[in-house]
Amino acid sequence: MLTYSFTARDPKSGNKINSTVQASDEHDAVKHIKEQGYLPLEITLTKDEGAKNGLTNLANRISTKDKVIFSRQLSTLINAGLPLVQSLRAVQEQTSKKSFKQILANTISDVEGGSSFSDALAKHPKEFNAVYVNLVAAGETSGTLDGALERLANQQEKDAEIVSKVRGALIYPLIVVLVMIAVVIFMLTAVLPRVQELYKGLPGAHLPFITVILLDLSNFITHFWWVCLLILAGGGYYFSRWSKTGPGRETMDRLKIRAWPFNNLFMKMYMARFTRTSQTLVASGVPLLQIMDIVGKAVDNTQIAHSLNTAADKVKGGKALSESLTGDTNFLSLVPQMIKIGEQSGSMEAMLGRTADYYEKELDNEIKTISSLIEPLLMVVMGIAALVIVAAVLLPIYGLVGKFQV
Repeated sequence: MLTYSFTARDPKSGNKINSTVQASDEHDAVKHIKEQGYLPLEITLTKDEGAKNGLTNLANRISTKDKVIFSRQLSTLINAGLPLVQSLRAVQEQTSKKSFKQILANTISDVEGGSSFSDALAKHPKEFNAVYVNLVAAGETSGTLDGALERLANQQEKDAEIVSKVRGALIYPLIVVLVMIAVVIFMLTAVLPRVQELYKGLPGAHLPFITVILLDLSNFITHFWWVCLLILAGGGYYFSRWSKTGPGRETMDRLKIRAWPFNNLFMKMYMARFTRTSQTLVASGVPLLQIMDIVGKAVDNTQIAHSLNTAADKVKGGKALSESLTGDTNFLSLVPQMIKIGEQSGSMEAMLGRTADYYEKELDNEIKTISSLIEPLLMVVMGIAALVIVAAVLLPIYGLVGKFQV
């Protein structure tokens, strides 16, 4: 149970009341306050509870795996003939995460109160996105909720697999770069200062220019390390905030599909996500314009979303989807070609599925290609960094040897 502080009005006296209440969530808190005969005006989670809740957020976070298991279990129970509410209660009992249990409890309460299952899920947008809600709504309308949930589970698994592959491709070079930076900092702060000590007290001894530059950098890092940390922390915080703004996100999304060497990787990931999600929605009978709106959000790239919005306007004007996407630089040419075949043959779902399979396989090849490109590039960068540091260390030593020989 959580502790909420609230401000309410007593309808009898008209006075304001400030107090606290124990409840499972904000909705439950409002219910308890009304039961006491007060009209709630403001409700906030107490600071202590907010901090405690923040610490447990990671443990209670609902993952894609949790949603896949939920979808499959619910699909199986509904397919077996159990009523929706009874199926939801059975799944809730098997769920171990408290946060998910509470969401399911609220969902069951809403469904028992007369709401549709999709409307009840829509009240939790962080856990159930537009794709999930619309597929459930389509399943309810057509009487094939079990099939819609099964397709959702498959689609979520495919999407999670794609994201995992892309993250894996990006993590390797990041780790190598971080290790390289750590080695360079160690050489600058631990090795180079020893060279400077060798030159102390020697008349007429001059350090090479490259050594002087690196020593200045070493002294700055040694004495003003806190400034470096502040710059990194401030820069990271600013970049994080900026990348979530409209212009920042659009710039980052544009770089993902334009900047070498990762542009092909991201493009194939987005094409796989677009076609797989579209296939799932088509199979559930969702109208085309609604599919384009939902997929535009599900792809998670503003540039592709803009292209889909433009294509949707053309479709409203009477053009075919394949024609509307043809020539758009934010879509690989195979996508509109396969959609055109689907439109002409009446097998849109099958063509979208085949296109998704193709790009999901291509992602593996693209990851191998990027690895083969990045590894030599990183080796060259590491070699140059090592050469500069070794030169800064050895040139002064050779200079000392020359002086002693003379």
